[in-house]
Amino acid sequence: ARSSTVEGSLKYKNFFGYGDLWDGSLAYGYDHSAELSAGVFLPRFKGLVTPVTARAYLLSQDWLKFSSYKERSMGLSLGLFSTPYHDLAYNLAWRTLTDPSQMSSRSIRRQLGHNLLSSLKYTFKFDRRNSTMRPTRGYAFVSTTQIGGLTPDSRSLRFLRQEFDLRYVVPLGFYHAALNFGVSGGVVFPWGNGFSSRPSSLPERFFLGGNISPVCALGGPTALWGFKTRGLGPTEPKRQVNNENADPSGVDFLGGDLAVTALADLSFDLPFRWFREKGIHAHVFACAGNVAKLTENEYRNISVQKFVESLRSSVGVGLVVPTSLFRMELNYCYILKKLDHDRAKTGVWLTFSAAS
Repeated sequence: ARSSTVEGSLKYKNFFGYGDLWDGSLAYGYDHSAELSAGVFLPRFKGLVTPVTARAYLLSQDWLKFSSYKERSMGLSLGLFSTPYHDLAYNLAWRTLTDPSQMSSRSIRRQLGHNLLSSLKYTFKFDRRNSTMRPTRGYAFVSTTQIGGLTPDSRSLRFLRQEFDLRYVVPLGFYHAALNFGVSGGVVFPWGNGFSSRPSSLPERFFLGGNISPVCALGGPTALWGFKTRGLGPTEPKRQVNNENADPSGVDFLGGDLAVTALADLSFDLPFRWFREKGIHAHVFACAGNVAKLTENEYRNISVQKFVESLRSSVGVGLVVPTSLFRMELNYCYILKKLDHDRAKTGVWLTFSAAS
């Protein structure tokens, strides 16, 4: 959603003779993000009826351009239970947030430093659509519940995070046309003593926008056509420094504790045989979304009316090239509504999206 990435991996199968799969991978993004990880997949372990997975990782992400911080994590993820509809995983990570630029806003500076992530994550998912790249019938639903703070350490992040995503596709019976409707939402909140006056953890918040297709982004509120990565939501001015090259109007995007998005997408075949044979088709779309802050007693200042009035929205038309690996869209987006600090543009967008 932010930049190009180069990835490589090595795999070794059946080391113990039980169908086990071992792998190591390295990924580097041109935005200076990097990840090194190694994992194992065990189809059977100690009589358990479901596979067990384990993965250790080192992760570095650069968010200086959007929110004036860098994130580094070292952790372990354990897949405890997995079926076609249910997934339960435990994550343990030591995370560090830094600001090499020394220009972060006050809210970002309060979050800098070390913390411990110890969380349990449960996902319920069913997808009855006939395709993830070009759905023309069916429905899908995803619900993800995460609880953090499962250790007594005072630096452990204590939060509750809930997401959902619902999709429904209506076939129209001509030109392979279909209407794809979707609505998603999410909320995150700290727990413990004085939870209502404390801020939520910055990396766990919701950030909307990004150069990906909402049709493929099944899982929670993430993307809106026409809005850049972390391109909307609560902002705060960056720290003022005595530097002629500094941007005096620069702001940090802080993310939000509550996010909602909705989409409507009408896809249809073009009247050319070559396009139909290649799966290339057109679509007309509309989307809307918003993100708001609830913590630090901000929930007292929000209402349904204010939230709806500040919804961002866009419409557009485009050409879609679906493949077995990704979905490419060449769209013209028209921004219907945005706020002063939102990063969005009316014009041509080229997006590449993988299946969820």
